[in-house]
Amino acid sequence: MHIDIAGLPQERILFEPSPLAELGVALHALAETGHHPGLHGWATATTACLKPDLADRLHEADFLWRNTFSDVFMPFAGLLGADGRPGVTLADELDLMDRLDDERFVAAALEFTCGTTYNEGGPSPLTDAARRTRSLELAATRGTKQLDFAERLLTDPHTVRAWMRRLLEDCDEAFFADTWRRVRVQLAADARHKTELLRHKGLPEVLSSVSTALSLDEDGHRITVDKLPLGTTTALDHTVGAGLTFVPSHFAWPHLMVLHAPGWRPVIHYPVASPELTSPTSVETLERRLTALAHPVRLRLCRDIARAPFTTGELAHANGLTAPEVSRHLTVLKKAGLVTTRRRGRYVMHQLDVTVVARLGSDFLEGVLR
Repeated sequence: MHIDIAGLPQERILFEPSPLAELGVALHALAETGHHPGLHGWATATTACLKPDLADRLHEADFLWRNTFSDVFMPFAGLLGADGRPGVTLADELDLMDRLDDERFVAAALEFTCGTTYNEGGPSPLTDAARRTRSLELAATRGTKQLDFAERLLTDPHTVRAWMRRLLEDCDEAFFADTWRRVRVQLAADARHKTELLRHKGLPEVLSSVSTALSLDEDGHRITVDKLPLGTTTALDHTVGAGLTFVPSHFAWPHLMVLHAPGWRPVIHYPVASPELTSPTSVETLERRLTALAHPVRLRLCRDIARAPFTTGELAHANGLTAPEVSRHLTVLKKAGLVTTRRRGRYVMHQLDVTVVARLGSDFLEGVLR
């Protein structure tokens, strides 16, 4: 994923906390606890305290934040001619959300689960009959709840938007106000630190402090985000206002999210640093490791060397292979960073790096150790 920034003045690069974006990712963490293992305690306690009516309404609209939270939670990026700054309070940002026109709001609300043209832009389902039909078809595949919501949104967006605002206000009263008071100091401090780092050390330094998945090309014209989804956007769209906004988040890890919809100011929503967080593995490395493991012979070799170190000859004998065959497979595993080698006298011993493999998933680790 790429963000074009050629000629963007440094003062148009902003670091600001967003209470509405934080509420969006908090709702995502409640809906998808498996994505956020470090938040199980908070999610369990929060869910247990929700009144039944609020829980039911959250369930009704959860497609806005279950997969990934909708761009409507960052309205500051979609307002034409705005300065790209989030509101200070949740009420401020809900006012910004109210200022989004119906077409932009509806297109953003349906973009991930009821749309297939996020990277393309174009008219919203409110005005384009073909996109309206397609949005309802996609909503229907996800169940009657989502279809009903999409139909109401397309038929009467004003009423649904008022319903949505009231829902988010009720979330604030029920749990988010206390949560925001707890995390906002940390987020504001991180934003100030990143702003000072940008001013004194420059963009490459601040990008590496945000995430190792971010990098700047040699001529300084483009930011690359190491993510599986493909997309290109620009921070120089003067229609919506040139600029790039970074939003720190307490709840986001392990997600690094990029708003890159055409006609919206790009936003990088990133988890704040924490001592227990490890640097994310690059997508290229992940693909190389998964490819290395997608072979039955290499899986058998992994099973052997997960338990103890073996020489090439021992592995060949145990698996009915020639030494050159084993050597070729071990080379693939080594290039993927999955195997370590050490010399013991005149022998070279190979062993699976269990720490690295564990990051790929417990199912694989348990499988090779079973």
